[in-house]
Amino acid sequence: MTERDERIARAVAALRAGQLVAIPTETVYGLAADARNPEAVRRIFAAKGRPADHPLIVHLASGERLEEWAREIPPVARRLAAAFWPGPLTLILKRQSAVPDVVTGGQDTIGLRVPSHPLAHALLVAFDGGLAAPSANRFGRISPTTAAHVRDELGDQVALVLDGGACEVGIESTIVDLSRGAPVLMRPGRIGRDEIARAAGEPVLDPAEVSATAPRTSGSLASHYAPNTPVRLLDPMQLYAEAAQARRQGTPIAVLARTVIDDAPPPGSVWRVAPADAVTYAHRLYASLRWLDQCGTRCILVEAPPRSAEWQAVNDRLARAATPADDAASQG
Repeated sequence: MTERDERIARAVAALRAGQLVAIPTETVYGLAADARNPEAVRRIFAAKGRPADHPLIVHLASGERLEEWAREIPPVARRLAAAFWPGPLTLILKRQSAVPDVVTGGQDTIGLRVPSHPLAHALLVAFDGGLAAPSANRFGRISPTTAAHVRDELGDQVALVLDGGACEVGIESTIVDLSRGAPVLMRPGRIGRDEIARAAGEPVLDPAEVSATAPRTSGSLASHYAPNTPVRLLDPMQLYAEAAQARRQGTPIAVLARTVIDDAPPPGSVWRVAPADAVTYAHRLYASLRWLDQCGTRCILVEAPPRSAEWQAVNDRLARAATPADDAASQG
């Protein structure tokens, strides 16, 4: 037995014993539990401090196991699964009655996906079942994209951390709701709206375009993906003005920008230049925010990316990271 096989065997044993295991996926690291074991799933909520009505995504080894979890699988779901699984796409479908309520937040729908990370796939095959696995971090905080991030935040909450290296995608999966008829984009991700529409063979709607009540989905709160240090999302001119004021006052600042300024920021400041393309930016986003969060400044200034379609997922994450939790609560 190889070292990799031994790690997977240990992880399977822990999961079958009702324990939590942190697993790598191509998107972010997940905090996994046996999705058929309600008590184990409750341990996820306790470890994360996650609200009990916030549903979890169940990870499967292949799309052939859909019928075990979903009772209504429309043809468009088959088309999307064939196009994007394994990969960073979550489908919301009507659940099977045997799925524990704790997994779905008491709803009649369930989120399902087939991850493409080879270690996650090998674990799912060996476990021979579904794993409920939200991001392996405290609720509302920055998702982890390395094993070290998980250990720093939840190390004492998990039986094992499977180290699969840095996550390739770096942000959470695209979520498409298929429980109300037409495909509805609930959370943008690496797989964009146009790609989904081409594979689906029909338009992809926004939640506001559908009259039926939307299911609750992961990562849908106004305040989410946030570091402890407050984030301010600024356009380039605002960012340069803030940097100039900081220089005049000698106030250290933490900045994630897409450009470099000519004048050096005040002593004690950090100025991280982000990648120019959306894919690499997303891959590095959470690691950059974690690093800036540890720099001891009063806030993190982020230069807003372009508003084009390819940047939709990044802009979604940054907007939620920059929304204070108190403000989100006051908006309902």
